[in-house]
Amino acid sequence: MKALALLSLVLAWAPPWEAWLGVFPAHMLRHMILVAVSAPLLVLAFPGFGRAMAVPPVLATALEFAMIWGWHLPAAHGAAYRHLPLFVVEQASFLLVGCLIWGACLDRRGPGQALAGAGGLLLTSMHMTLLGALMILAPRDLYAEWCGTVPSVSGQQLGGMIMLAVGTPIYLIGGLWRVSQVLNDGRTA
Repeated sequence: MKALALLSLVLAWAPPWEAWLGVFPAHMLRHMILVAVSAPLLVLAFPGFGRAMAVPPVLATALEFAMIWGWHLPAAHGAAYRHLPLFVVEQASFLLVGCLIWGACLDRRGPGQALAGAGGLLLTSMHMTLLGALMILAPRDLYAEWCGTVPSVSGQQLGGMIMLAVGTPIYLIGGLWRVSQVLNDGRTA
């Protein structure tokens, strides 16, 4: 599991995603790998780290929501695109809030904690669906002006589809899995 967690981080950064997908879809793919693949794998692979990330689910969900939507505001995204230190902060914060929400969800302190964590994952699935749909349905490129790039509605749409295809189902399945554990046998393992 540890090797898989670390491999997911390499997968986020080693391939030339920009050359293959375009700038914005590559950004979104990295974002989804960090929050929906690497974060849960890190929490599961390193139990001490997972326990350290197990903040109250409501706090984790609120921080995750604020961070994801905040960095996807055009001005914030553009600043991170243009300035490497902000880009590093953006990407690190994606991974951090991902670890917080998965740490909260996978916390084993009882059915109430498990259900609250599941609720956080389900809410995250919903707001990622909304953000992805916003990117797909926007009539113009929301970020080009702020990034100083050529507008690419199709690139933005592909980025939104990546969010829908990766983030939405992983968070939804994670939340439903935790609910089923509590409802089926009362365990929160």
